[in-house]
Amino acid sequence: MDPIEIGVDSFAAAMTDPTNGVTLSAAERIANLLEQIERADQVGLDAFGIGEHHRAEFLDSAPTVILAAAAARTRKIRLSSAVTVLSADDPVRVFQQFATLDLISNGRAEIVAGRGSFVESYPLFGLDLNDYDSLFAEKLDLLLNIRENINVHWSGKHRAALTGQGVYPRPLQKKLPIWLGVGGTPQSFARAGALGLPLMVAIIGGEPHRFRPLIDLYYEAGDRAGHAREDLKVGLHCIGYVADTTTQAIDDFFPGYAYTFTSLGKERGWPPTTRGHFDALRGPTGALLVGDPDEVAQKILYIHEALGGVARISFQMSVATLPHIQLLHATELLGTVVAPMVRQKLVERSQL
Repeated sequence: MDPIEIGVDSFAAAMTDPTNGVTLSAAERIANLLEQIERADQVGLDAFGIGEHHRAEFLDSAPTVILAAAAARTRKIRLSSAVTVLSADDPVRVFQQFATLDLISNGRAEIVAGRGSFVESYPLFGLDLNDYDSLFAEKLDLLLNIRENINVHWSGKHRAALTGQGVYPRPLQKKLPIWLGVGGTPQSFARAGALGLPLMVAIIGGEPHRFRPLIDLYYEAGDRAGHAREDLKVGLHCIGYVADTTTQAIDDFFPGYAYTFTSLGKERGWPPTTRGHFDALRGPTGALLVGDPDEVAQKILYIHEALGGVARISFQMSVATLPHIQLLHATELLGTVVAPMVRQKLVERSQL
């Protein structure tokens, strides 16, 4: 049985800390983020992902640039997007950027391709939001074509045709990993399975076990398409944070979490985030992975079992605008305490 991978995702949040009113400069925030990625590598975490947004409160509009800087400071950790908003980008450039990252990192680059949870990129790059799904389907098809072929023959609706042009450079990895990032639509899960792509599921609320039917749909679609089960794997993007004690984790995380999701709620029609709502999500079957190392490890094991086995869980901690020193400590706890505990428990269960 392959060990579960534990990682971190970041959106390079540039928001004000609601507990003290401090706003770091953009340069300070990027420097801190690179130090966090370096620390994640040092403590043995498996992956670090950088999101992509095009709005004032995030600094990740050019994630491959951040990842390339991190590649020069790390040795083993895999470097990924979280997610690449493929609908609003050119697949040729996406492939070239990540292939270059793969060369810089000596074969550690990954793409998580998705449509994103915000829509600012569509008008920014002159795209029609009404083409939301067709843009993604077409560009994903081209990206996969480029991965398989140096000289590409392809035509579509939203981009000029390719008639045998070469796409360079090629990555160090023989097959650059491309995950499909999804939310909660059955069509997205089925598409990932039919294409034989690993699946990265964003679970930011509710109860993770409710995603089991969708994950089963993913495997069923993959089986029908003739893909080997070992080529199909599921990763999770989850909101979480670990501290020395559960009380400390809650006290650290809740204020920034509530501020961020209440602010988003004003845009999307959600009610304000309350402590009761937070506590419910932090409960035994809820989506939040917030607590001391033992509690977080037990929650990971529960989710792993409830979903029939997952290949990777990545912690999104930056939504809570935590001080840098706390993010570094949480990263250390994930790598040195939580991840070894989870892996040991899974080995013990497999031997029963």
